[in-house]
This record gives sequence, C-alpha cells and structure tokens, in this order.
Amino acid sequence: MTMVYNKEAKKKNTNLSINSDLLQKAKDNNINLSSSLEKVLENELRVKEIERWQNSNKDAIESYNQAIEKRGLFGNNFGRF
Repeated sequence: MTMVYNKEAKKKNTNLSINSDLLQKAKDNNINLSSSLEKVLENELRVKEIERWQNSNKDAIESYNQAIEKRGLFGNNFGRF
C-alpha cells in the first residue's frame, strides 16, 4: 500500500474534545490515544484517496465495464485451466 502521510514527520501537540466516558474507558484499558487516532485517521485518508481516484477515473471505469459487457473478458473463449 502507498503511504498516505509521512510517518517520520515529528509529532505535534493538539487539543481534542472527546466524550468523557469514552476517554475514561480508553484510559482504563490502557489504549494509546495518539496511536489509535493516527490509525483511524490513516484509514480515513486512505478511504478518501480511493474515493478521489474512483471519481477521477469514473469515465474510464465505465467505458471498460461497458466493453466487458459487450465483448466479455479476454480469455473467456479459451476454456478453463
């Protein structure tokens, strides 16, 4: 997978607001908030990149799918292996 951000960039302090019960339960279970947030944000960024790629290639994907519907996949006529 391609990297969606520079994992070597230095850390930066930030302030967040979070549900107090959720925060307490995370602390009680020794969940590293910084690490967890980074994982979730990385996943969200990956989803956004996929969506952007799909949108920018929408016409080509539709054209390809139409060609497949019309002519089938290459190799369909050669039998099973």
